[in-house]
Amino acid sequence: MYLISWNVNGIRAVHKKGLFLPLFDKKPDIVCVQETKAQDDVFPKDLKEIPGYNFYLCSADKKGYSGTAVWSKEKALSVRYGFGKKEFDDAGRIIIAEYKDFFLYNIYFPNGGRGPQWVDHKMEFYGEFLRDAEKNRKKKEIAVCGDVNTAHKEIDLARPKQNEDNTGFLPIERAFLDKLVSAGYVDTFRENNKAPGNYTWWDYKTGARARNVGWRIDYFYLTTALAKKLKDSGIMADVMGSDHCPIWIKI
Repeated sequence: MYLISWNVNGIRAVHKKGLFLPLFDKKPDIVCVQETKAQDDVFPKDLKEIPGYNFYLCSADKKGYSGTAVWSKEKALSVRYGFGKKEFDDAGRIIIAEYKDFFLYNIYFPNGGRGPQWVDHKMEFYGEFLRDAEKNRKKKEIAVCGDVNTAHKEIDLARPKQNEDNTGFLPIERAFLDKLVSAGYVDTFRENNKAPGNYTWWDYKTGARARNVGWRIDYFYLTTALAKKLKDSGIMADVMGSDHCPIWIKI
């Protein structure tokens, strides 16, 4: 299976530029996107009807905000949109699709910016995610993808020292990723690539992408047994259209 994940930072804009559909030329089995910023009534119709794919959409209550979507060749056995708690679900951040051998979590995790209360919300969301995943893990293996909004290690961002006090690299945020890995969720990219300078997000305002001053905050995690089937993983740093780039795995 070939899976792709991408925070598109607005599906309509990236599609209008002709930069989204080329992903499907690669014939992926599953494509997950985050931050669609489009409810069902304005989501591009041709994207909802890509031949050969089942389409699943989770939109935020608020227009033009957040949102997730999944395209899958194989029809999911079941799909859940959220954890079942309004405080986590109203932004359309969560799609949980069940397949024969695993549960797929496509998630746009909260950003901790805009004040301490947002870091608190982010940490509560992290905790709820792991509780939910661990329940499903009793039945099947787990695959997690999306914008996690935290760089795990110093190697995962260009300027770690300057960002030690900034959300996205706070000790409490990084500690959760430590906990996730310790619980048996494998960071697929680092299984194959230990090199620095590999990032998935760059700040628009400072033109950081041209200088590769970035952060690796988008991930694929696989539980241990599923990770043993990992064939390859990577980052599509040359794909434009968003402040993030797509990531992929083959299992």
